[in-house]
Amino acid sequence: MNRIFSIVVFIGVPVVALGAFLNWSDILMFVLSCVTIIGLSGFIGRATESLAIVSGPRIGGLLNATFGNAVELIISIFTLKAGLIGIVLASLTGSVLGNLLLVLGLSFFAGGLKFKKQNFSLQDSRYNSGLLIFAVVVAFVIPEVFSMTMDTDTTFHLSIGVAIILIAIYLSGLFFKLVTHRGVFASGDETVEEEIPEWTKGKSMLVLLLSTVAVAFVSERLVHTFETLGEQFGWSELFIGVIIVAIVGNAAEHVSAITMALKNRMNVAVEIAVGSTLQVAMFVAPALVLISILMPEQMPLIFTIPELVAMVTAALLVISLSNDGESNWFEGLILFAAYIIMGIGFFLL
Repeated sequence: MNRIFSIVVFIGVPVVALGAFLNWSDILMFVLSCVTIIGLSGFIGRATESLAIVSGPRIGGLLNATFGNAVELIISIFTLKAGLIGIVLASLTGSVLGNLLLVLGLSFFAGGLKFKKQNFSLQDSRYNSGLLIFAVVVAFVIPEVFSMTMDTDTTFHLSIGVAIILIAIYLSGLFFKLVTHRGVFASGDETVEEEIPEWTKGKSMLVLLLSTVAVAFVSERLVHTFETLGEQFGWSELFIGVIIVAIVGNAAEHVSAITMALKNRMNVAVEIAVGSTLQVAMFVAPALVLISILMPEQMPLIFTIPELVAMVTAALLVISLSNDGESNWFEGLILFAAYIIMGIGFFLL
């Protein structure tokens, strides 16, 4: 698989550049860009996995989530610049659903097929549950309710206030978990056989830097294909954002979380999936709101009713299944089935 990712990257990046220069068709450029971004996500996953071995499960999970979401953030910035706000908000919804239902579901399922029962930190689970309720239910639903009686400018001012609070709470949570209460959360780490990182720390950081730059270039080409894609296939902006952009943008987390689950490193797998969700909801989304201040068109943090219902349902389902600190293949299947049901709904909407 690593060899395939390498071939895809070393061929895909120059081919995408050639296609942009020669003005190839948007459909062909969409396929080439998606495949190349997935290949680059594989490189990002390998680099962060090497860093995770050196840094420990929590820092490793945070690194996986951060650099995995870097792809999502870059795609969203270019999409925002193009004025496709609906796709940006839909991709944020897709990231939440994809990480909670698809990534965590496949991790539980794949790990559960190999191990009858897997355990992860109960302390982490309770911490994540509280933040999920805060981020998805409080910070996303409440602004929607208040915005019903507000004009456009007031709604955006509300979104700015919510965005600042979300970022402040996210950073405070990291300080709480990694500094002031580090010992409390460290007590739940699983013991695994010592692993040797694939790459050194320096090489991993270099790969992350180069991959992120390449993702930025390819993402710009990808965004230009969305309008044609919707017209030719009859896909709505909502479906493109929730399913297509989210899956491509979060490919690194998909690969990394499932790999960790197969190695019975469930603390890392859960940290990647749920941690990435929290990072999208509490950092990436509000950051995009603040970045949109500099754009021709501003983006309020207001989702559609189907998006909100889907995200709240996903959060509550994950909290219900993970609060015991244990997982198995059937729980993974339930999460995956929920993702498929929501995907069908967004496709037919």
